[in-house]
Amino acid sequence: MKLTDYTDYTLRVLIYLGLHQDELVTIQQVADGYRISKNHLMKIVNQLSQSGVVAATRGRNGGVRLALPPERINIGAIVRATEADFRIVECFDQVNNQCVLSPACRLRAAMHEALEAFFRVLDGLTLADVIANAGQIRAVVAEQSLGERPGRRKSI
Repeated sequence: MKLTDYTDYTLRVLIYLGLHQDELVTIQQVADGYRISKNHLMKIVNQLSQSGVVAATRGRNGGVRLALPPERINIGAIVRATEADFRIVECFDQVNNQCVLSPACRLRAAMHEALEAFFRVLDGLTLADVIANAGQIRAVVAEQSLGERPGRRKSI
């Protein structure tokens, strides 16, 4: 299973904002920090703002910040809100399932159990947990920024 870039970038935005809780951050700052298109991030920040996770201030001195404390931002809930499809195998799709093995296959139950375990872990994780090593994350980002070749993306 692979999460979409949209979910990946959403989590990165939240991490960035979590690391800069005492300041208003522009979308451009986040885009520059991660070398991600500002256009991609605008849609993400808009969704986070509409969901009440992020507070956005428009205008010349505007920006975004977390609307909730990091302890109240659940990673499992964020992933569920940003991913459109968790049908990791065809038989999860009750409408379009064409797999001839479905009536006898035990793999479906195992995949379902694995997906539940995936969310059990993410549901037990908050943004505060993710940024608990904030100093280390900042150091890695700073190091990557100094040693980075132009045009190459780095992630934290």
